[in-house]
Amino acid sequence: MIQQLLTVEIEQHVEAMFQESGTQRPATLKILTEHPAHPEHGDYSSNIAMLLAKILRKSPLQIAGELQSRIEQNGLVQGLFSKAAAVAPGFLNFYINWDAWANGEFQAPTKRTSRSKQNKVLVEHTSINPNKAAHVGHLRNSCIGDSLSRMLSHAGYDVEVHNYIDDLGNQLADTVVGILHTQTEGSFPRFGDFCWETYAKVNQAYKDQPALAEQRSVVLHAIESGTSNLAWMGALVAERIVREQLEEMKQFGISYDVLVWESSIVRAGFWDTTFELLSKTEMFHKVTEGKLAGCWVLKNLEEGGAETPADNQDFQGDKVLVRSNGILTYTAKDIAYHLWKFGLLENDFVYKKWEDGLWSTAAQGSKKTIGRADMVINVIDYRQQYPQEMVKLALEVLGYQQQASQLKHVSYGVVSLSPDTAAGLGLDTSEGKSSYAMSGRQGIGIKVADLLDRMEKVIDSKRSRKAGISSRSIAAASIRYYLLKYQLQTEVIFDLEQATEVTGNTGVYLLYAYARANRILDKAKVDDRLQAIAAKFHGTLLEDQEYQLLRHIAYWPETLENATAQLAPSLICHYAFELASLFNHFYSACPVLKGSEESISHRLWITQTVKATLHEALELLGMPTPKRL
Repeated sequence: MIQQLLTVEIEQHVEAMFQESGTQRPATLKILTEHPAHPEHGDYSSNIAMLLAKILRKSPLQIAGELQSRIEQNGLVQGLFSKAAAVAPGFLNFYINWDAWANGEFQAPTKRTSRSKQNKVLVEHTSINPNKAAHVGHLRNSCIGDSLSRMLSHAGYDVEVHNYIDDLGNQLADTVVGILHTQTEGSFPRFGDFCWETYAKVNQAYKDQPALAEQRSVVLHAIESGTSNLAWMGALVAERIVREQLEEMKQFGISYDVLVWESSIVRAGFWDTTFELLSKTEMFHKVTEGKLAGCWVLKNLEEGGAETPADNQDFQGDKVLVRSNGILTYTAKDIAYHLWKFGLLENDFVYKKWEDGLWSTAAQGSKKTIGRADMVINVIDYRQQYPQEMVKLALEVLGYQQQASQLKHVSYGVVSLSPDTAAGLGLDTSEGKSSYAMSGRQGIGIKVADLLDRMEKVIDSKRSRKAGISSRSIAAASIRYYLLKYQLQTEVIFDLEQATEVTGNTGVYLLYAYARANRILDKAKVDDRLQAIAAKFHGTLLEDQEYQLLRHIAYWPETLENATAQLAPSLICHYAFELASLFNHFYSACPVLKGSEESISHRLWITQTVKATLHEALELLGMPTPKRL
């Protein structure tokens, strides 16, 4: 990677300058290189000379000039740069040697890094309550998690993808109560749609008939015991919903290795073992008085106790691990689950095959080498930050500092509805808010299946030709890109009109750019005049549009590394959109298949390189790579 090689080179000469001057190097000094906004300032630039000026008591420009001389004498970073330039007030700019770059090992596509099998990463994502159809907020989670899994796998990690199924929670209990005690009429294409309406109905019924809420506790106890008619009913509802959810995710290219059912965690005795471990620490105890009397709580180290902060009542349930009635909180089961994820429990699951390539925890089954990760990544929205911190705290309390440091919470902003979309779903938007939350309890939201159907119709209506992949596949790719392109912490204000656009910064735009590159290359293969022309880079022919394009391609390996290190798929989206835009500008300004034989050869090489880079980016985003649209 060019940037890494350049940084190492500068580091070497800076260290030599410190040794020669007898000056102590500050521990905080970091050498950084960046991409200049203007090409005339080079392809890479560093401000290291300005950082060294006060330390070495020289002018920044003098230090930059000395570094330039040292780097030139050392071969300009293995010949990858044609020149280095020290410019006022003290920048050190570098210009890529494009012939060396094109003929070396530094162009796209990137190479996978071979990593030790000790680097196993367990990624948990999706984890939708199995009580109704999935909505677009759930889909954002799944798209982020799936792309992260692809990125980490590409980087050489051994990645295992888990989907956690909360089949003992309030939401499933509510749906079961709704099926038994409310009436939902109508024809529904899927069971999940029926449950969507039923879940909303029962939550309204709780308000109208407060006594009905007692049935939730009855069902909760039943499904946790797992032996009664109610337990079987809950299990059947959950399994049917999960199957529908998995089928929906498949249409977006999303898959899993393991389904972990919360009931399996309880029945495998994970909590019993965890309780015994926690009981040996001073941070876990039973409260004997006050509003938490009878509860087992994990103290918050920052607060020094288990009392709930006065300004945030939501924290109380997160600290309580066992309620006074003996029911475990979600956090308790999650702590036990994470001890298992890291291979810290003697207890283990048994598994049965759910479908090809997918295993599920089960009451009876076979042993598998699953879990025992070196790093755990949980994709959960920002509202779950505190429970995630409590899981990490539990690991630390138990002495597992290394595992706690390798527990990563990929937090992201929730998906809400734009005023127009909310109004279209029947919400009262008279308050004039900028966005409106989806609410399962009110039955308000954009279902994944409905969105995909709508987008497919939009794509189909705008396609002049129906060659290549299906409109549904294009629709799924477009939706996926829409949900991935936002920075993780950004709240996505979902607008149906914007989400179904096919121009501008959209997934469709990227697919058309990729198909265009393929079409050019395929045309060259079948044209008698062009078949004999081999693609080859010619640096002397480099025009401005070509230079801008190659400059962006050169940044791909480090962009991908940064995106993987930051667990940020949006960086790849931004890169891919700019690449597609630059390629389309190149296509308009530089006819690929016209001109001299040398020019055609040169531009075919550029087109091939664009195709390879965009192919890799699309695959990491979980999007198709169609030869035709």
